[in-house]
Amino acid sequence: MKYILFFLLTLSLYSDTGFDAVLSIEKDVASKATLSLVEDTASAGSTANHSKMFNLLLTDLKMSGHFNVDQQLRRAPFDDGILPVELHDREYLLKYSYGTSGTTLKIKLVRVSDNTVLFQNNYSVNVSARYPFLSHNAIVEVNKVLGYEDISWMKRNILFSKYTGSRKSEIWIADYTLSFSSILVRGGLNLFPKWANSNQSAFYYTSYNGSLPTLFQVNMSSGSRQKIVSSEGMLVASDVSQDGSRVLLTMAPDGQPDIYEFYVNSGSKKRLTTFRGIDVNGKYLGDESQIAFVSDRVGGANIYIKSIGSNSVSKAAHHGNNNSSCDASGQNLLYSVREGSSNNIYLGSANSSYVRPLTSNGNNQLPHFSIDGKVILYIKQSGGSNSIGYMNLATKQSALFSMQSGKIQSIDW
Repeated sequence: MKYILFFLLTLSLYSDTGFDAVLSIEKDVASKATLSLVEDTASAGSTANHSKMFNLLLTDLKMSGHFNVDQQLRRAPFDDGILPVELHDREYLLKYSYGTSGTTLKIKLVRVSDNTVLFQNNYSVNVSARYPFLSHNAIVEVNKVLGYEDISWMKRNILFSKYTGSRKSEIWIADYTLSFSSILVRGGLNLFPKWANSNQSAFYYTSYNGSLPTLFQVNMSSGSRQKIVSSEGMLVASDVSQDGSRVLLTMAPDGQPDIYEFYVNSGSKKRLTTFRGIDVNGKYLGDESQIAFVSDRVGGANIYIKSIGSNSVSKAAHHGNNNSSCDASGQNLLYSVREGSSNNIYLGSANSSYVRPLTSNGNNQLPHFSIDGKVILYIKQSGGSNSIGYMNLATKQSALFSMQSGKIQSIDW
C-alpha cells in the first residue's frame, strides 16, 4: 500500500498562484492570416448550441496559432457570394451553417482578394452531444488546405480519471476543450486510463474494486471489458507501443514496484527494472528500445532512462531534485518539477542536457505530448478546481479549459 501512496503522491496536485508567463507570448500577429467567421442567417441562433459553435470555431482557429481571428459574430446567407464591405480587409472568410439537429456542419472557405471558394465540405456526428468535433474536424481541414502545420491533435479524444469521493472515481472521455464529455466507467475506484492504440479504439484502466488491482481493456465500439492481468500492490499501464502490441506496466507482485513489458498477443510479460526501491511510470523512448521512468534511487523522485535488456541506468532530468510525471516523444522528455510551493513543467532531451521551462509558477502536473509531439497537455489546479492546459510548441499558443467538478487523477490523449 505504501508504494501505491507514493505513486499517487507523485501525481498529486497543489495550489495555483497565477497563469504561466513563459508561454503567454503568442506567434507574431503580423504573421497570422486574418479571418472572419460568418454564420448562415438561415439557421443562426436556432438552438442553444449555435453560440457555442461560434466560440468553438473561434477557439480552434486561435489554438492552431495560424490565424488572427475576428472576435465579432457576423451573419450572412451561406450561399450569398457578396462580400460585406467591412470585411474586404480580411484575407479569408469562413462561412458556416450549423444544422438545427446539432449533428451537421457545412463550411466554406473564401479568399477575399478574388472572392474564390478555396474549400467547402460537410461534417456530421452520430449524436448531438459530440458537436464540438464538427468544429475540430473542420478547422483541421481548413488548416491543411492553407498549407499550415498539421493540427490533427484537435480531433483526438482525451481520457481522464477523476475522484468523486472516498475510494470512488470515474473515467471520462472528452474533446480537448471539455465542451463534450461523457462517463465511460463508474462505480468504485477506477484509475489510470490509457489508450490501447493510436486510433483510440480501446483503452486500459486499473480497477481497485476486487481483491487484487486488475487491468482491464475496454472496446470503444462494443463497450465490452476484458481482464488483462492482476497483481498485488499496484498495477498501472503507463505506455503503449506505437503498434499497440506491447504495454509498459508498473507492478509490485512482491511488494516492490518495478516496470514490466507486457506482450498483448501472448499475454506474457518481462521485468525491465530490478531496483530495490521505486521504479514507476515507464515511457517508451525513440525507437522503443529504451524507456524513461520515475525512480527514487538517489532519494527523491527523478527521471531516468535505460535500454530494454540492459542493466545500465542514467539520469535523464537535468533540472530539479524532485521530479515526476514524465512523458516521452521520440528523444524528447517532459517532466514536472517541485519548486518550492510550485510544480512546473520542463522540456528536456534523453540524449543531451537541453532543458526548457514551459511553466513558471503555480501547480502544473501530468504533462503529456500530443501524438505528433508538437503540443503539450497538462493539468493546472487552482484551489479545488482543475483546468486542462495546452501549449502549442510550434506557435507558442496556449489555452486553459476549466473542469466543472472533480479532481483529475490521471489523463491521456
